[in-house]
Amino acid sequence: MLDKHKALARHALGLSDLNTRSYRNRFVTGPGSDDYEEWMHMVGEGMARRFKGSALFGGNEVFILTRKGAQAALNPGETLDAEDFHKEAA
Repeated sequence: MLDKHKALARHALGLSDLNTRSYRNRFVTGPGSDDYEEWMHMVGEGMARRFKGSALFGGNEVFILTRKGAQAALNPGETLDAEDFHKEAA
């Protein structure tokens, strides 16, 4: 995973210097934003899934990390909240 993708993935998971366990798994963005093409690349690599936008998100699309993408974003000592991945096979 590229560094810029890892940074976006970590933001989607809510990971930071203070949070070592993920507490969400979503990133909202749309065409024309700086990070949209990066998320589309991660979708192509199997690191994320894309969902069509809705009025709730201003029409923007929602990106959800796959377990593969989320695990690639972890630093040593960090964990994922299993609840965000309970529908996905390990």
